[in-house]
Amino acid sequence: MATATRTPAVQRLAVAPPASPRARRGAIGRSTHPMWFLAPAFAILLVFFFLPTVFNFVYAFTDWSSFKSQINPVGLDNFEQLATSGTLFRALRTTVVYALLVAVFQNLFGFALAVLLERDTWLNRLARVFFLVPVLMSALAVGYVFQALLKPEGSLNQLVEGVTRQPFDYAWLGDTTWTIVVVAAIHGWKWMGLSMLIYLAGLKTIPEDLTEAARIDGASRWRVFWRIRSPLLAPAVTFNVATALLGSMNGFDIVQATTGGGPARTTEILNIFIYRTFGQGLFAQATTMSLVLFLLVALMAFPVIHLLRRRERVL
Repeated sequence: MATATRTPAVQRLAVAPPASPRARRGAIGRSTHPMWFLAPAFAILLVFFFLPTVFNFVYAFTDWSSFKSQINPVGLDNFEQLATSGTLFRALRTTVVYALLVAVFQNLFGFALAVLLERDTWLNRLARVFFLVPVLMSALAVGYVFQALLKPEGSLNQLVEGVTRQPFDYAWLGDTTWTIVVVAAIHGWKWMGLSMLIYLAGLKTIPEDLTEAARIDGASRWRVFWRIRSPLLAPAVTFNVATALLGSMNGFDIVQATTGGGPARTTEILNIFIYRTFGQGLFAQATTMSLVLFLLVALMAFPVIHLLRRRERVL
């Protein structure tokens, strides 16, 4: 009898209330994914990203240079000197023009390739791989290759001579008007494979029911493409335009390899200007320019992304 009377009590003590899903997830996370595993990654970010960024803001307000043994605060003197000289504004204008041209070329090339190679045939798959190769190549290597091709005695002029049967020695990288367009086209060619992949992914996600319904209603292939398929590519356009603008504003390698900022500084984007200033030992001025570039990228990125997002909602 005693055993019988104790059994319900023992059962009540043995059966514990079920834990909540949040408590179970927390226990699993603490046991299998401890937070201290992230410490090495945070340490690397702190040393190589956050601290240099903080010091970048600090040294912009000093007179740090290779000509002085001490670093003294100077307030806004560096910003005033840059504002009074027209070189900085010329470099900023060149950077903006270069970024806009790169965004146009990269997206036009990538969009055209995505439309041409949309069908999943073996030839299209092979072509996609070939057009993706420049993305994997070094930007300096791409710049030096095109510099050799576009010389007055380069292969491009020789090809034109062979086709026209007349002497042709145009300096593709020596024209003060069109060189920036040529260099921007090279930059767009280098990254067009990435834009092609993004546009291909957007085209593959478009429901076929919409296009089939439009064709049944009598819409031509051209009208189906521009009225139905193109508006549905708005997220891909937002990503490609934003990345092209931001990447080209921080560009350096291709311009340095092809023209070095010339001719007559017509392709001297801000990073080339910063590189030359730092090489002259004017470290504080170069740091101030990098801070100006950071502010310029931020001022351009947020409005562009906001406008493209609004376009997505409208479409």
